[in-house]
Amino acid sequence: MSSALARYESFLVAHVSTISSLESSLRSITWILPGRFKDAELASEALSATLNVMSMYHDTLLARVAETDPKYKPLIPSSAHTRYTRAWCEKDARYKWAARALELIRFTELLVEMGLRRKVSRKTRWRGIVLLEVIKALLRLALIRITRRPLLSPPIPEREFDPENIPAGSDTSSPTLAPSSPPSSVLSTPEHLKNNHVPLPVHPLLTPPPPSHSPIPVEEYLLPKALTTASVKAPTSLVKPLASPKEWLAEIIYHLRPLVYAIMLSSGRKDNKPLMTALAMELLALNLRRVPSQSAALERSEYARRDRDIIWYLLRGSIWENWTRPKLEGFANKTANTPLIGVFGALVKDWIPLIDEYYYYTAP
Repeated sequence: MSSALARYESFLVAHVSTISSLESSLRSITWILPGRFKDAELASEALSATLNVMSMYHDTLLARVAETDPKYKPLIPSSAHTRYTRAWCEKDARYKWAARALELIRFTELLVEMGLRRKVSRKTRWRGIVLLEVIKALLRLALIRITRRPLLSPPIPEREFDPENIPAGSDTSSPTLAPSSPPSSVLSTPEHLKNNHVPLPVHPLLTPPPPSHSPIPVEEYLLPKALTTASVKAPTSLVKPLASPKEWLAEIIYHLRPLVYAIMLSSGRKDNKPLMTALAMELLALNLRRVPSQSAALERSEYARRDRDIIWYLLRGSIWENWTRPKLEGFANKTANTPLIGVFGALVKDWIPLIDEYYYYTAP
């Protein structure tokens, strides 16, 4: 088994550009599959979940190859998010495995719900959903307990390098498999080119332009190259620890909100209490959390993402049923015969029943 895995890793590194393009193409297909045939949404989600899980494994492997390959030179430095999450993954094994488990559940939860919907009763399906939310809540609280800091999303490093920039044929082609052939020797200069020392005249169009009379000010040239405070900080210090009980309470309320929402929906309630309770918890956490300083860019970006996610309430509960869905259906009907826009309207019409039937399409 280990040798088969090592051979796959070597194949991945050798054909990384092709595999990356294939992943991107297949991921695009998953957006147009729903509504094309019976159980198309199940096939689409199975493909999407498989791609996400494989991409997580590929990202881990390629990052390891890039770190161990002396020929690899990143074009841009790692982002603050990547530095922070990678540092915690390397520092604490509990964080690494809890974060990966949380992402694995996030990638497969909708596929699990689709399988439960086809095989078991509604009550059992909601029990499965609540169980998934309990596991996710425990993992999130465990990550907060380990770091004693607000939890970032995603909690693992993301791919930030172009796979094509990884040198091909390097000695570290696979972390688990030694190279089977020695590196190729440098090609020598052909005999008929060894005495070709007479340079050709430079074409006027290829000559560099004369220097500008208004050079760039020194400050504008040096400012993008200057180190910021985040560049010299230790990666784990990019997010400040939770200092007060109010900050702890805000973080805990925010991450328990999906569990409370799922439990209330599982009881079969038809009123607005689940939606209003989740929204109230969201707003309470927003008001209790601390205001990060201007230099805390990573924490500010995480809170900005949480604020943007409030728009998902347009696709939940009575807001979806009484306001958003009628408007989307009206848009799809009006644009049915319009070129180009009609294609987008048809996709919207195919996705509307999925939002009605499945919890995890719009879950918090």
